[in-house]
Amino acid sequence: MSEIKNFVEELRWRGMIHDMTPGTEEQLLKEMTSGYIGFDPTASSLHIGNLVPVMLLVHLQRSGHKPFVLVGGATGRVGDPSGKTEERKLLSVEDINYNLLSQKNQLMKFLNFETGENKAEVVNNFDWFQDFSFLDFIRDVGKHITVNYMMSKDSVKKRLDSGMSFTEFSYQLVQGYDFYWLHKNKNCKLQLGGSDQWGNIVTGTELIRRKYFADEQKETEAFALTCPLITKADGSKFGKSEGGNIWLDAERTSPYKFYQYWLNASDEDAKKWIRLFTLMKKEEIEGLEKEHDEAPHLRVLQKALAKDVTIRVHSSEDYGMAVEASAILFGKGTTDTLRKLSSSVLLSVFEGVPQSAISRKEFESGIGLLDFLSEKVGAFKSNGEARRMLKDNAVSINKQKIKEDYQIDTKDLLNDKYILVQKGKKNYFLVTVE
Repeated sequence: MSEIKNFVEELRWRGMIHDMTPGTEEQLLKEMTSGYIGFDPTASSLHIGNLVPVMLLVHLQRSGHKPFVLVGGATGRVGDPSGKTEERKLLSVEDINYNLLSQKNQLMKFLNFETGENKAEVVNNFDWFQDFSFLDFIRDVGKHITVNYMMSKDSVKKRLDSGMSFTEFSYQLVQGYDFYWLHKNKNCKLQLGGSDQWGNIVTGTELIRRKYFADEQKETEAFALTCPLITKADGSKFGKSEGGNIWLDAERTSPYKFYQYWLNASDEDAKKWIRLFTLMKKEEIEGLEKEHDEAPHLRVLQKALAKDVTIRVHSSEDYGMAVEASAILFGKGTTDTLRKLSSSVLLSVFEGVPQSAISRKEFESGIGLLDFLSEKVGAFKSNGEARRMLKDNAVSINKQKIKEDYQIDTKDLLNDKYILVQKGKKNYFLVTVE
């Protein structure tokens, strides 16, 4: 039996509680309690916006309780209106099932699914909805929740003026039934989620209360706890970059970009995020904050945050590569370091720099250095300017300083395809030979 720790107190000092129903903390101190969070299966990868609910389950399990991951095989075919301004595109069963499997593989990095009384479990609400007819649903579930009650929810009010389909209006009943089913069949007494889910979650607690009462069973308890929605100090959306979501899948967001997102956090955000997204203890975080405040320019908090999250989501090796790649872009690093980078990391690091292409045939037939630098790369306006900067020792090929007599050929190709030209300290040009 796992030792029960104060889950609510752990969340409280981390700033992870927005609201909870009365009696929640007492229940969690009394006995091992099962709790769940639902995950949306509309993508094959989770993104960092999902990390807050993931961390809620991590802390729940570490406190001696049992986490359930509810994947919405059924609800993913409907769509939750909470926080949305338009109805979602519906996915096929095949797409949803593929997404569910991919997400579970990512969650296994965070939760223990293998051993112990409180090992995590995955449940799919398609299992209990696939044979539930519409008529049975409105008779057995719909009769317990009034339209007035459903209309009072903020998620519904915000959508009424722009138009809301019956499909989305019924979503809170479907999610409410998930809680009832898990309560009845898995003894799951707690639902967790973001603050935008509060309305849907308490619909579940209300449905449980009313159905048990209607069935003349003993009075039962169901609890709800939500965490604040994460915002950024500058007002921009958390978890988004210029390229869209920051994904946990390395194929969608490279470990380098992932690492950079956390490293570039503002001081205000870093102080908040290191509590939310790491497992560091309070004393350790307070020590880092003190160190950071004494020398903010060293970005101690951001570096600790980026290291912790990158290693847990990806690996120590990916973290090391991200650090090396960052050093290259900001003037450090060597030719050897550059040659270690995969094509995807190289392109990720130098995504914003000017790029040009040259045919392999032309490159291998021989091209003069000055013509290459000015005409092909576009690093210089003329051969004369290139010659002057070469004389001043201000030109590098793949982080190696060169002179005018340098012979450029296939030995300079990174991953047999790229050449990195550097003019001065900060001006980079990436050439693709294809």
